[in-house]
Amino acid sequence: MTPIPVFDGHNDVLLRLLNDYAADPTKAFIEGTRDGHLDLPRARQGGFVGGFFAMFPPNPKKTDFTAPGAIGGNPPLPAPLTLEEGRASTLAMTRILLDLTRAENSPVALCRSRAEIDAAIAAGRIAALMHIEGAEAIDANLDMLEVLYAAGLRSIGPVWSRANIFGTGVPFHFPASPDVGPGLTEAGKDLVRACDRLGMVIDLSHLNEAGFWDVAKVSKAPLVATHSNVHAICASARNLTDKQLDAIAESNGMVGLNFATGFLRPDGAMRADTDIEIMVRHLDYLIEKLGENRVGFGSDFDGANIPAAIGTVAGLPVLIDALKAHGYDEALIGRLACGNWLDLIERVIG
Repeated sequence: MTPIPVFDGHNDVLLRLLNDYAADPTKAFIEGTRDGHLDLPRARQGGFVGGFFAMFPPNPKKTDFTAPGAIGGNPPLPAPLTLEEGRASTLAMTRILLDLTRAENSPVALCRSRAEIDAAIAAGRIAALMHIEGAEAIDANLDMLEVLYAAGLRSIGPVWSRANIFGTGVPFHFPASPDVGPGLTEAGKDLVRACDRLGMVIDLSHLNEAGFWDVAKVSKAPLVATHSNVHAICASARNLTDKQLDAIAESNGMVGLNFATGFLRPDGAMRADTDIEIMVRHLDYLIEKLGENRVGFGSDFDGANIPAAIGTVAGLPVLIDALKAHGYDEALIGRLACGNWLDLIERVIG
């Protein structure tokens, strides 16, 4: 049986390839790896047809945010990165994605529009939308933004959960409010205006609440959180309040369900034995607040502790089956799994 196609709002496979397979990341992705969540063979198995491929500049000193209990333990956020640190890793991941998609016969296509995504999927290729998670590679003058846009960048999260010159991230605290710290800097507001001008998705997932509202005031584009969940169900600071969800709905924006267990569970624990039912509860709530056309998946594959029942991208049909058992019809599942993200991309990027 052919899996339902899934276009996903967030993955961190480029960082895993950089860290673990730098000698030949293209070969590792195409032939498959024994570790991690996402590669080509498992994508084919799970019905993954594309998504937002994030470039996340890693912290020099690694903090394991995926370990059981790490989120509930309220770990301190890492120190800000320098421009040089952010730029080196971001450009290295850009190179990996460009190499992976460069060949005309490559099974992965770098896509810059809805039309290019549609064409890639129709041709049986993985459609990759280039995304930045934490804009430490970009200078206050935004010169590097223009360079990366020319390379194919079409989506950007101004901050990861650490602060940078553009704003303040939300900490991995539980239970906690996202209303912590100052919002966007003037450079951050300039970045938002530039993204609007270029036609780029602005990802709110790691912004604190003040930054969220600053984007809502400055941007004329739909508000988007590529991988966030419901604060009313799981009181993680990383999740969205009802007021934020209302603003996203009013802007005709989008939220992608994050598979990270610590942002799903009411107890905030990072536990792989998390029941799929809690994912369905979040989707029910998001659909109630946003409508059926503004909700999708934002798995955080290769960047999170996800339910063991899903395991990797190959396990996406497990979630699809759970939605069917819950009573979602085929049309709604198709929108959640793929169609809503493609429509959002068309609204923002073209």
